Order: sequence, then C-alpha cells, then structure tokens
Amino acid sequence: MNPLLGDLAGNAQLIHKAALEAHSQGAKVLVTPELSLTGYPPEDLLLRPAFIEAADLQLKLLVQELAQYPDLTVIVGHPKKTAAGLQNYASVLQNGRVIAGYAKQELPNHEVFDEVRYFVPGNQPCVFKCDGIAYGLILCEDAWHTGPAKQVHAAGAQILLVPNASPYHLKKESLRIEVLRSHIDQTKMPLVYVNAVGGQDELVFDGGSFALNSQGQVVMAMPQFETGLGFVNATTAGDLEQGVIAAPQSVEAQAYQALVLGVRDYVNKNRFPGVIIGLSGGVDSALVLAIAVDALGADKVRAVMMASRYTADISWIDARELAKNLGVQYDEIPISGPVDALEQSLAEQFKGLKVDATEENIQARVRGTILMALSNKTGRLVLTTGNKSEMAVGYCTLYGDMAGGFAVIKDIAKTLVYRLCAYRNSIAPVIPERILTRAPSAELRPDQTDQDSLPSYEVLDGIVERYMEQNQSIAQIIAAGFDEQSVEKVTRLIKLNEYKRRQAPPGVRVTTRAFGRDWRYPITSQFRA
Repeated sequence: MNPLLGDLAGNAQLIHKAALEAHSQGAKVLVTPELSLTGYPPEDLLLRPAFIEAADLQLKLLVQELAQYPDLTVIVGHPKKTAAGLQNYASVLQNGRVIAGYAKQELPNHEVFDEVRYFVPGNQPCVFKCDGIAYGLILCEDAWHTGPAKQVHAAGAQILLVPNASPYHLKKESLRIEVLRSHIDQTKMPLVYVNAVGGQDELVFDGGSFALNSQGQVVMAMPQFETGLGFVNATTAGDLEQGVIAAPQSVEAQAYQALVLGVRDYVNKNRFPGVIIGLSGGVDSALVLAIAVDALGADKVRAVMMASRYTADISWIDARELAKNLGVQYDEIPISGPVDALEQSLAEQFKGLKVDATEENIQARVRGTILMALSNKTGRLVLTTGNKSEMAVGYCTLYGDMAGGFAVIKDIAKTLVYRLCAYRNSIAPVIPERILTRAPSAELRPDQTDQDSLPSYEVLDGIVERYMEQNQSIAQIIAAGFDEQSVEKVTRLIKLNEYKRRQAPPGVRVTTRAFGRDWRYPITSQFRA
C-alpha cells in the first residue's frame, strides 16, 4: 500500500479495502507494511502526544471495522505508547480483538533513519497461530540482524512475517533477498517480506514484496513501485508454495520508476495543481520533463524556454521538439531585457571590475525569478533540473537554477542521466538525439562547455561515488586510478559547496547516500582530508 503520512483515516481505509479483497479471495492472514496506519517516517510528529492519541483511536476503530471479516488475521503497523515508552509496533488483529503485538527490537540509526530519537526497543518475540500454523513477527530493521529471527524461531514460529517500510536505493531489491536468505540458512524458516510503496519527501518506497521458502528460493515476488495484493499459500507443514513472480527490472528501469513515483507523490500528496520546468535544450531538463509527464500527465506540466544572448539556435530547436513530442504547454520568454536592466543597474558598482561568474549568475537568477513568478501566479511547483554531479561540486547557482520546490534528479549522477534518457527513449523516442550527443553547456558565456571547469563526467562521477557514497579516502581514490589533481579538486569543491546544498530543495533519493537527510556535514568546518 501507498500510505499518506498522517492521514490516519485514509490509511485505515486502505487497510480496510485490502482486508475486504483478501477476505473475498479466501486469505487467512493479511500483512501490511511497517507503520502502515501512520505512514513512514513520521519524524517529529511522533513527539506530539496528539498524533499518538489519534493513532490509538484510529487503531481501535479499525479493529472494530475488521471484525466483519471473520477468520482473517490482519497485521497493522503503528506507534504505541507502552510502559517502556513509545515503540514502533505491529498489532495482530483477529475477530474484533488485538490478539498479539510486537515491538521492534533493532532501531535503525544510520543513513536516513533516526528511530532512536523516537522509539524505545522491544525485547520479546511475537508468535500467533492461524489455521494450525505458528507465525512469527519481526519488523524491518530486525531482519538485518540475526537475533530477532532466531528468537522468534525458538519461540515456536514456523513462518516468519516481516512488515517493512524499506526505502529504495539502486540494487536494494537483491540486497534484501540476500540478507533474508541468511536467516533461512540458520533457521530453515520460510518468510514473507512485505514492503511499503510510494514517495515520502526525499524517500521512495519501492514495494517489491516477496516470499522465500524454507530452501531460500523466491516463490512469490510482487512488482516494484506498484501497489497491490499478492498471495502466497502456506502448506500444513509450514512451508510456502510456488506463487506468481514478477519479472526483474534493469537498474535504469528501477531508477526511472523511482523518480516518476517520487515526483507523482510529492506533487499529488502536497496537492500542487501541476509543475513548471525551465527547459534549456540540454539533457538534464529533458530528463526531468519526461519524468514529470510520465508522473503527472502532459496537461499538468508546463515547460518554459528562457533564452539569452548565448543560447544556441539548436537549443531552441531541440527544446521545441522535445516539448512537442511530450505534448506539454511550451512558452518562450527571452531574458535579455531583464538581464540588461540588472547589469545597467549594477554598472556603477561593478565599474573597473572584470567580467566573471557574477554576470553568468545574473542570467541564471533572472530565469529563477521568472519561474518562481509563474509558480506564484499559477500555484504550480517548480521542478529544478540540477543533477548530483553538479550539486556535489557547486556547478549551480543559488537562487538561479537551484530555485524551485523539488529537485527531481539531485541524486542522479550525470552519467546516469544519459542512461536514463536512453532508457526513456527505448520506450518511446521523445528526447531528440542531438540533446544526448552534444557537449553539455550552461550557455552562460560564449562557447562554454561544462568541461571547461570540471573533469570529464566519467571521472567526476567516479570520484563523487567513491568519496561521497562509499566514504573512501583521497588516497584510496587515487590508488583506484584517478589522477591526484582531479581528486583533490573534486573533494575540495564538495567541501566548499556544502552551504549551497543546504539551501537546495528536497529531491528523490535513489543511491545509498544522497545529499540530504543522510549527508549531514557541517557547513563551518576546517577539516580537510
């Protein structure tokens, strides 16, 4: 299911609807994701007593509603105030009663997680019976440790149920299966892994729920990035039978769907009527436009081309063709007038000073002002188009191309941008080929290309991935074959531009470490590796 965080009644309705369908098809146990009643992560809403009280009330109402489905056991995730304190909890509902419950034992406090801030851990196993089979229950992070699964197996569980709110990152689906198989190696206990779906601020939950039998074989797998009800049959001996297995997807297909889902949910859950994108004729804005159309529909997407004296004719041509291919509203607003006016206003202040990046940034900031004015007037959200490579080294303008409400590809390296464009064109060729083959340029001065001031994107992305995502040292990166000068330059720029990134809009996280909630470096710091 795709919960809306804080919409307790709406989420309860989703659970009720799933229970109705499951019961009508003869299911005996229905598993919903971690904190399915509230959505995940509630963050500091958990510190508000009114939120916990509202969740308690909604759970009581849900228990009463589900009583109309006899012999269906439903597992619901919610926060619960206990004698120990607030806990990340799952209640087992059956015939109008809560027959069992489980408090999460392993509280994640790494990457994007900070559950230690809100919850106290449990220490007891949860085993309940249904149709003569003993089911054990653990929650999300518990599955990444050996203790909880061993504990519930020792308590008599035959089949393990694992509700999750597990955010997506590249190749996460195979990592989950690998980790869960390690428990089966030790306990021979089959398991059902159930994950949430949907975008929540910077996080995307990819679903992809699955079941493993006692030999560790995948016997059921649901599609990623889709809501739905999956079924798997338990044998009287306590194993799992073969069910429907969704086809695996390429990394590019997964990443693209994650971006589409992230945009769709951020825009729709926050009730924006549509989006606006500054179209440049370059590859980044082309990808963002395609994602927006696939997420929201062409009628909710507006593209604006804002040419300057340095904009190449091919940029106009390619931008028009792209907008036509995707069927969006397309406008051209020249920026020469406001740029000239600003430069004239500043002429006396800049007298005797050479032209530099200041004049380039004026152009970017005029564009940002135009987009934000259109946003204010229409209520539509501005989607920014900067990629991870640029965000890493500060190749972006504060209050210029960084101005907006949601940064769609802020966690997508430039080299992956090209791969995602190729993937989208394999579905339907909407992005003009020249956009993918011409040298990338900000077009803020004559004959400018990105590589005038940056290493090649293959080199830049390799250094950023190793330094920022893998936490490698400068010495390790150089030892891997990157030249010392490039490594020193890129890592220095990453440090210097923290103040810019801190002011960037949120965006979809798809890697193991994104600039955002799992990158918490100080702006003021003298440490230099």
